[in-house]
Amino acid sequence: MTEGPLSSEPRSTGSAELALSLRVRDPDLVDELSAILDPREREGFALAALRIGVLALRTARGQVDAQTVRGEVERLLSELRKGLEQHRDHLQLELGGALREYFDPKSGRFEARVRALTQDDGELARVIRRHVEGSDSALAQTLARHVGSESPLVRALDPANAEGVVAGLGRSVEEALATQRERLLREFSLDNREGALARLVGELTQSHGKLTEDLRGRLDEVVREFSLDAEDSALSRLVARVERAQLQITREFTLDSETSALARMRRELLAIAEAQNKALAELQAQVQVEVAKLTATRAASARSTAHGNEFESALLRWFERRAQESGDVFAETGRTTGRIKNCKKGDAVIELGPGHRAGGARIVVEAKEDAGQSLANARAELEEARKNRDAEVGLFVLSAKVAGDAWPRFHPIGDDVFLVWDFDTPETDVRLEAALAVARALCTRRRHAGTSEIEFAALDRAIRDVEKQLEGLDAIKAAADGVETGAGRIKERVRIMAANLGRAVETLDRCSEAVRRELAGG
Repeated sequence: MTEGPLSSEPRSTGSAELALSLRVRDPDLVDELSAILDPREREGFALAALRIGVLALRTARGQVDAQTVRGEVERLLSELRKGLEQHRDHLQLELGGALREYFDPKSGRFEARVRALTQDDGELARVIRRHVEGSDSALAQTLARHVGSESPLVRALDPANAEGVVAGLGRSVEEALATQRERLLREFSLDNREGALARLVGELTQSHGKLTEDLRGRLDEVVREFSLDAEDSALSRLVARVERAQLQITREFTLDSETSALARMRRELLAIAEAQNKALAELQAQVQVEVAKLTATRAASARSTAHGNEFESALLRWFERRAQESGDVFAETGRTTGRIKNCKKGDAVIELGPGHRAGGARIVVEAKEDAGQSLANARAELEEARKNRDAEVGLFVLSAKVAGDAWPRFHPIGDDVFLVWDFDTPETDVRLEAALAVARALCTRRRHAGTSEIEFAALDRAIRDVEKQLEGLDAIKAAADGVETGAGRIKERVRIMAANLGRAVETLDRCSEAVRRELAGG
């Protein structure tokens, strides 16, 4: 997993800028970004990939939105049509039920009320009988009091008299009630086109027809707005805008136009590649000059007879020069005993200077040019040398003249580093550089692993990367020795891997510097 800010400083992109902090978990992206060790190169690569992905998503989104809008419009029209039909059925059902409840000839409330009022035993008949029938009625008492039982008026009002007033009044009342009943029934009958009920039903039917026509007109307007047959419809305008946007995006991603975004990005990438090629050519020239210098120095040392053991002396002189350049303390200890009684293990000790993150840490160096040396014996001998010289990290250097094929050319194990060095081949000095850098980093980790909260995963990965790059250098050198064809390609590969190795060593130094800054700030 790669984590951390994609850009440590927000950079201006025209009129706006945005600072992002991304955490990448996709394995393919992690492998691709981890292969670029330079933070600035990794940042540029990630920004270019992000821009290409965003532009591609914009292109795809235009097509998807048009299909989504069309589907949503069809769904809305279907739901609107279904809702209107349900409302029409519901309205007809409620209106018919209300009319039947009040005006049905058989069970309507109005018809029942009229029958209860006009029938023979209805309320009206009971009221009339209560006032005119019986000897104790108000009318009988009034007539008896004012006219008398034998008066002409009494006789005229005698019910037994067919020609009397009572009989005539009863007939008149019945005729009047019958007339009123017929008139009421005629007004509330649907057979009478001029009746009140028929006029009410007609007005309701006319109003419902106007409402239906209005709804149909509104629905036609909505359908017309979402139709592609009309050029001025809302959907046609939306599709036209989407097509124009898609055409603009296509123009930006074509190499046929010099002003397109893709063409501009291509020119920028070509310019960057040209600058990198120029820088690599200059670096290659410098490396060749340095190799020539090392070869001359090695030849002069080979002609010298001032030292006894040529391999061990040359190795210790190399470490001595590097210690002086770094401000460390170098001491040859092969002729003196150490902490273990009568033990002289450990040919030299490098004590890191006070300016280092692990100042005071000790690195023991053991040089061997004995044939038949195994890795297990070397580990045991180096562990004894560390204890004897009170050192945290050990370096075991075996001469290439006696190293077999099974011996690792560069291999860190725990707090020790095992490598093979050829005094007559200056190209193998890079192993000594890598071994010293790894030993310094291991000293930093041992000194501060318990107190610092810094994660040393990057340091471990850098150490493994150093080992991997050195293995690649050995494989390429072996191929170059036996094959003359393709020498230019092999040399270029050697240069690239040497550059990667240099960046890995720089990573080790940066990790150590981070430890020092955190400890100083804490």
